Amino acid sequence: MEIPTAALIDCGLPAEEANQLADLLKQIPVQSDEEFWRFLIEEILTPAIPFCVHQYLYQRVFAERISKGEPAPAWFPGERERNGSHLAAWTADLKLDGFEAVYDWSISNREEFTVRLIESLRIQFQEAPQKIMDLHADIEQVEWFSGAKLNIVESCFREKSEETAILFQRHTDEVQRISYRELKTLTARVANGLTEAGIVPGERVAVMLPMTLESVAIFLGIIAAGCVVVTIADSFSAEEMLVRLKITSPRLIFIQDVITRNGRQLPLFTKLESLPELPAVVLPESESPEVSLRKRDQLWSEFLSTDSELTCVPRQPHDETTILFSSGTTGSPKGIPWDQTTPIKSAGDGFLHHDIHRGDIVCWPTNLGWMMGPWLVYASLINDATVALSDAVPTSRRFCEFVQNAGVNMLGLVPSIVSAWRSQDATAGLDWSRIKVFSSTGECSNPEDMLWLMSRAGYRPVIEYCGGTETGGGYITGTVTKPGVPGLFSCPALGFEWLLLNESGAETTNGEVFFVPPVIGLSTRLINRDHHEVYFAEIAPGPDGQTLRRHGDQIEALPGGYYRAHGRVDDAMNLGGIKVSSVQIEELLMQLSVIREAAAIAMAPPGGGPAQLVIFVVMQGGVVFETAELQQKMQQIIRSQLNPLFKIHDVREIKRLPRTASNKVMRRKLRDLYQSEES
Repeated sequence: MEIPTAALIDCGLPAEEANQLADLLKQIPVQSDEEFWRFLIEEILTPAIPFCVHQYLYQRVFAERISKGEPAPAWFPGERERNGSHLAAWTADLKLDGFEAVYDWSISNREEFTVRLIESLRIQFQEAPQKIMDLHADIEQVEWFSGAKLNIVESCFREKSEETAILFQRHTDEVQRISYRELKTLTARVANGLTEAGIVPGERVAVMLPMTLESVAIFLGIIAAGCVVVTIADSFSAEEMLVRLKITSPRLIFIQDVITRNGRQLPLFTKLESLPELPAVVLPESESPEVSLRKRDQLWSEFLSTDSELTCVPRQPHDETTILFSSGTTGSPKGIPWDQTTPIKSAGDGFLHHDIHRGDIVCWPTNLGWMMGPWLVYASLINDATVALSDAVPTSRRFCEFVQNAGVNMLGLVPSIVSAWRSQDATAGLDWSRIKVFSSTGECSNPEDMLWLMSRAGYRPVIEYCGGTETGGGYITGTVTKPGVPGLFSCPALGFEWLLLNESGAETTNGEVFFVPPVIGLSTRLINRDHHEVYFAEIAPGPDGQTLRRHGDQIEALPGGYYRAHGRVDDAMNLGGIKVSSVQIEELLMQLSVIREAAAIAMAPPGGGPAQLVIFVVMQGGVVFETAELQQKMQQIIRSQLNPLFKIHDVREIKRLPRTASNKVMRRKLRDLYQSEES
């Protein structure tokens, strides 16, 4: 291939190296674009070569495909993936040919798929199920493993003892470890402490903590005791925390005194000032804490039981283990319960799609308040892997060093983190060669950022992963048995059937996602909404008469079985990997007296990538306000009353908001308007 030396020099290569590379590329025999690219990533393109060179060559090699809008793979399965992956073993055992055949089998034989999944994951039952999938109520209310008794925490520990359960970094750069035996002991002391405090199975216990080894033990201990974890992200404002506590009415809350971010200590425990009736177990962040406990509060060290024997309380499969929150389109958050079967979906995706093996080290900067927190615990521990946790800011160089020093094998993230790493060149000089798989969720990915990420580990695949709190995992994702294309999904999740429909209800290649239940992990109830009204009401049967469930994502099917995400079709949005409703933001902004109306939308930046928050405002009559000043005031409200992680990208004034005949804001028209103004 003829590559101009000047182009390589423009990409940052020294002239001598550019000449040598250009000469080498001329000598490579003419071959297919895939074979040529495979040679480049295996023999030439190391992380030390400027990424601009990688990007330039990728675009040159696949110029024809890119010009046609066709998927251009940047990674190809090797011997390990073709023969050593969990999915490859399933494919061989089932005597099927390729992923598509396994997927078709999984949705056509849902009971058999579920049986094979629980056998592969070695899910522990205290009493065996009499029936795997019971549809006697109806498809909306499927009952999994009827007649069984289990506690999912037992499947996290099983026979493991001295194997590493958690690698962690706290306050220093040293990577420390605790074994499965030590984690089990701490889990037992939490579970027994709850029993000694008079909390009984079925009661709710809240957790508002960063992701630490203690929070993992608390999470598991609450569930082991037969109780229900109410998870609240530590980034939420006091107001948002109170909303969730009032919805769930927990008996107790585990909370840290402060949290440390970017070297600053931010108060956490004081957010409970308006709830004196809720007792707290306070975990000090510092070695010499100054905590003014209330009458019924305890320090962590005082709460822990001296009884270190773990006895997991038997529960029915549909009993709640966790309540997470997901923003609805009406403003107030939906309380979504995970039951004893939901973790099987999380661990199953980790097994089949992320290919997590025994002894792998799995890192995903997240929080128990978001579904990826519980997902990380289950996908790692049930698969006999190690959870890697760091107190470093995920976008920092220190976090990237932790990934190297901990020997991470599977690294998950949200696309915004990748954008930050790339802009700072945060991985320069680091050895990420132990990474086998990346995964990305929470936002639409920028293909250029994902190509950069793949190149940092010597070209490893990025498993794009999309689902929701109410799914327990993903409905669309990737597989290590198929070439990886930056920013694209490569397959539907095994066992999970869904359709793309247009506004007329006909199947299309670019449309709204509708699930075809039943699917293990998929919610069957909400704690503060009517589940049927939210997901099933007023939805016509599918093309073949199927019961359909609304989801709200817009997906485009591409050649070769790949897919591209186009965000939401409803009034929800994902900002920094966190789902929030437009209404929540709008209601807060209406505190500003100068605004008559406000509408929040999410816009993908040019070239794709994480959504950006844009606000349209209708000002009060006669009011003139500088846009920059208005944006600053809005940002302060969102930071203090909703979430400091939500950043306003732009504010636009409009004379009137477009509305339907029923007075609903037409946010799709606002997105079209903003896009036309920017182009």
